[in-house]
Amino acid sequence: MSALDGRFAAAVALATEAGALALRMRPSSGATTATLKGAQDWLTEADGAVERFLSERLAAMFPADGFQGEEGGKARQGTLRWVVDPIDGTANYARGRARFCVSLALLEDRTPLIGVLVAPAVGETFAARLGGGATLNGAAIHAAETTDMSRALVEIGWSHRRPTAAFTAMVQRVIEAGAAPRLSGSGALGLADVAAGRGDAYVELHINLWDVAAALVLLREAGAHVSPFLEGDGPDRGNPILACAPGIATELTRITGI
Repeated sequence: MSALDGRFAAAVALATEAGALALRMRPSSGATTATLKGAQDWLTEADGAVERFLSERLAAMFPADGFQGEEGGKARQGTLRWVVDPIDGTANYARGRARFCVSLALLEDRTPLIGVLVAPAVGETFAARLGGGATLNGAAIHAAETTDMSRALVEIGWSHRRPTAAFTAMVQRVIEAGAAPRLSGSGALGLADVAAGRGDAYVELHINLWDVAAALVLLREAGAHVSPFLEGDGPDRGNPILACAPGIATELTRITGI
């Protein structure tokens, strides 16, 4: 077994454990008691617990590897770096909803090597490693073959880091192109849906590395078109992202400017 294969197996196992932990800690349905880091930027007790669990287990298994989490930042340096979003879709999670996931990725500088997303409330595990294909619960997945925007399902992520007018203008352009817009509250799972062909596109004007790191591997291995998120300041400050079925990439790039 190669070093990458070993890390891939570990990533799937650890993300599965982390997902089970998150599910056990999920609040009941109703008004949330989570705290706010910013406008609609939620933080729960489980975010910290899941991130600590992954950080400690990865440090024990791969002490030379770096680690970066959404909550704790770059805790360790290394040529290889694990990037974690302990709970993506926290607003959903904090209300007891099912659309959330644990996101675990491994990068070498700006090259995504491994990506695992575990959505424990719906029993789904997305996994991919560079050159090894992408899977959902062990079955191979591929981006959709959609070529007609009038048949496209496009998820449009909202970010408080960009003006509301820019978001609503993009929604309008997507609708005018004939596509059906969606907003479901988890960027990572929205991107994974594109990799699985369950959605035709995901677009957001600003998103952070921990939200997309695992999905970038899935999308590449599934044959989706992805904008160059890791260029420029993307790894440190975030970037816009467009991921879509290859057959509508040219039109969506024109529509979104991404």
